[in-house]
Amino acid sequence: MLKQNLEKVFENIKNGNNFGEPITLVGATKMVTADVINQSIEFGLKVVAENKVSEFREKYELIKGASHHFIGHLQTNKVKYLVGKIDLIHSVDSIHLAKAISEQAVKKNVVQDILVQINIGQEEQKSGFAPDETFDAVKELESLPNVRVRGLMAMLPLSDDKTLLKNLCLQMREKFDKLKEEYEYFDYLSVGMSADYEIAIQNGSNMIRLGSTIFGKRNYGGTI
Repeated sequence: MLKQNLEKVFENIKNGNNFGEPITLVGATKMVTADVINQSIEFGLKVVAENKVSEFREKYELIKGASHHFIGHLQTNKVKYLVGKIDLIHSVDSIHLAKAISEQAVKKNVVQDILVQINIGQEEQKSGFAPDETFDAVKELESLPNVRVRGLMAMLPLSDDKTLLKNLCLQMREKFDKLKEEYEYFDYLSVGMSADYEIAIQNGSNMIRLGSTIFGKRNYGGTI
């Protein structure tokens, strides 16, 4: 089933987004064993990502042949476990967190690539910079030593309103395009998960984060 799931996604994204840009597929591997992750890599998955630092630390040495991303909410006291090992941190949602990443990157003499998380739906339960803070946030984060801002990330609201989702994607793309003109390494717009990735790539996203679409439903201790 894993192979068929991946083949279906690869087919869906093979033509890129509506700008003709290739799509970077990120496998969200929360609650997925290292053996299954390695199998997915054999079937063509090139990027894997964890939501929790503890899971990343458990699996990191066991996973071979893929780029590692981090997509979950990140606490400053756990930054030290990621910097220098993670290729891209998607979920940088505050100046405070970015400064902690910068400090660790300086200490380890590495440059850490990050995405700036935007709360595009302005939902109270989600973290991230407000949409109107996007440009100031990127400017401040870009100025931090040993941090390189590679783009923007957002989580779309859970909604059946496709027009709403499309408009939010287009708002993200508009911000991305303006920033891409200004910053040399601005390459990634990470929008789209299992429920909404097709809308996202039809409206500008070039990086998607898929969990259940690839790995099936997982048991999160009684919650989905």
